[in-house]
Amino acid sequence: IHGRDRLFTDFAQTLPEIVLVHDERILLANESAASLIGLNPEQLQGREVADLVKPAYRALFRKTMAKHLSNEPAPERLEIQLINGDDAGLWVEAQSAVVEHHGSNAILTIARDVSHRKNLEVSLSRSKRQAQYTLESISESVITTDNEGRIDYMNHAAEAMLGANRDDASGHKTGELFSLIDEVDRRGLGDPVERCLSIRRRINMGRRAVLVSRDGAHEHSIEITASPIKGPGKSISGTVVVIHDVSEIRGLTRQMSYQAAHDALTGLINRREFERRLDEEMGSAVAEEAKHILFYMDLDRFKAVNDSCGHMAGDNMLREVATLIRDQVRDSDFVARLGGDEFGTLLVGCPIDKAQQIAADICNAVAGYRFVWQDKIFNIGISIGLVEINGSSGSMQDLMSAADSACYVAKQRGRGQVHVYSARDEAVARERGDIQWLRRLQEALHDSKFELAVQPILATGSADASGPSVEVLLRLPDERGRSPNSADFLRSAERYQLMPQIDRWVVNAVLVAIKSGEIKLASNRSCAINISEQTLSDEGFLSFVVEAMDHCGVSPAEVCFEVTESAISTNVQHGQRFIEVLHGIGCEFALDNFGSGLGAFSSLKNLPIDYLKIHGSYTNNLATDQVNQEMVSAMIKLARTMDFRVVAEQVEEQEDFDWLRSVGIDFVQGNFIEAPAILGTATTGSYRMLNS
Repeated sequence: IHGRDRLFTDFAQTLPEIVLVHDERILLANESAASLIGLNPEQLQGREVADLVKPAYRALFRKTMAKHLSNEPAPERLEIQLINGDDAGLWVEAQSAVVEHHGSNAILTIARDVSHRKNLEVSLSRSKRQAQYTLESISESVITTDNEGRIDYMNHAAEAMLGANRDDASGHKTGELFSLIDEVDRRGLGDPVERCLSIRRRINMGRRAVLVSRDGAHEHSIEITASPIKGPGKSISGTVVVIHDVSEIRGLTRQMSYQAAHDALTGLINRREFERRLDEEMGSAVAEEAKHILFYMDLDRFKAVNDSCGHMAGDNMLREVATLIRDQVRDSDFVARLGGDEFGTLLVGCPIDKAQQIAADICNAVAGYRFVWQDKIFNIGISIGLVEINGSSGSMQDLMSAADSACYVAKQRGRGQVHVYSARDEAVARERGDIQWLRRLQEALHDSKFELAVQPILATGSADASGPSVEVLLRLPDERGRSPNSADFLRSAERYQLMPQIDRWVVNAVLVAIKSGEIKLASNRSCAINISEQTLSDEGFLSFVVEAMDHCGVSPAEVCFEVTESAISTNVQHGQRFIEVLHGIGCEFALDNFGSGLGAFSSLKNLPIDYLKIHGSYTNNLATDQVNQEMVSAMIKLARTMDFRVVAEQVEEQEDFDWLRSVGIDFVQGNFIEAPAILGTATTGSYRMLNS
């Protein structure tokens, strides 16, 4: 027996597992047991074996050992934790059997360290719980399926969206719970799970998917993906479906899209959307040889409502007129508010005789309409320009311009009229140029597309002479950046009463440029700004100038206003007050284009004018043109009598400059000195000075 014990002990010492022979106390223990439990073999010998087991497992261990000793059925394996001096304990898988030891029954227990596996299981279990908690707490709906597409899990969000309990849904395919359709055309989009399993990669159903519940009672705008769950090797064990409810976002997007395409006041589509749809129909006119009709409509006598009752009344009237127009057209047609009191209509696939009837219906409806505001009743009219859209209509700008021109002619022919555009219509052709300028000017004012050019004014006397240093000129560049003759667009601006707005823009821009240093002025020098005849009669312009100078912090002495003889003589009362007030606070004034009309000079002699600017028609060919010489000499003499200083404009040649200087001209301006340069490119602080 002792030999066998010795043999057993020697064999047990070679094993990495814990080997114990014990009853209630340890009889034999190998080195591995001592090492793993953290005690030496002598300390283990005679120790109660249950003391090595963590309290949570002691009762189970004692009960199992008792069953072994009494030959009762007992578990073949136990997973328990032993105490090893480490708070985490030692996880072991123990197998026990009854053996004979010194003539008595004992228990042989062999325990394998499974701490790594148990810790991994605990970690995986914790991760699974965390994943479960995460899936249940997120707002996205998550569904998992097996490799046949049958649901095996849904989180709470998916239950709420689908109106189905996860236990009831388990084993069903997703197509039994919901279907997907396209938000725009309502076509079915198919089953994302089936597609994912079929092509074995991630599926995204796009940004227009709508989920429809199985009873069809509920719809959700969604973004949905289905991704394969990879199994061992390259196998697919199932799919995970993620559904994001974007109903609120899409609703907001639709609202923003609607607002971007519609006029807030009338609810009609706006100009940008109208032009987009017009562009589409112009494409169909070319590709399909379709014919459409464009109306350009302008209200007559609308200004009277705004002027007498205010903008609130005008807005109400525009809303009512918009409804009137919409009621006269077909459901397939588009009506837009293009701006102010202007409307547009696009008649899709409409013959011209039918279009003329619709236009007449609109005119009659508006003519018969009465707008009531408080104790006032207004009747208005509408003028309509009509143009056919076909494959040879040209660009959209050409088309809009043609319709606009035809509308203008309709107004000129008595208002409340319909005028059909024809390329051979001379009446439209005459007006078209001004109409195009009108649109460009309105856009330039709205989008600040004007540019300022500066041209130096040279003092022929001492370098420190006071007076204007530069004149600011207005430019309106085209799409290629080229600036046409300002006289072309200024003539149209005057025709359409836009000069007061333009002059306000110029004054503000110049004052800002002076304040920022973009326009640099020498000491005692000023910047010359032209003021139009229309603006001089504008009662609010004087206060605007004073407030603008105060706001920008520009000294009045740095500003010289140029006005023409005709402007002052036409607006004697307003002009005199404008000049006297601003001159009184330090501004300078120059009489521009002097010599173009001497008849009005008698009315100017009492005004506080500082400078006369001789018209350019007298400053050319001075070396040889005796008439011009006599006229300029007379103007200089007259100016000296009135205590005015004199500026010669449009000086182009050295000979003209030399002659002007010889007769004592004070200032010279023209391309001979320096051509106008766009503000920002001009070196306004380094203009050439003759006496430098």
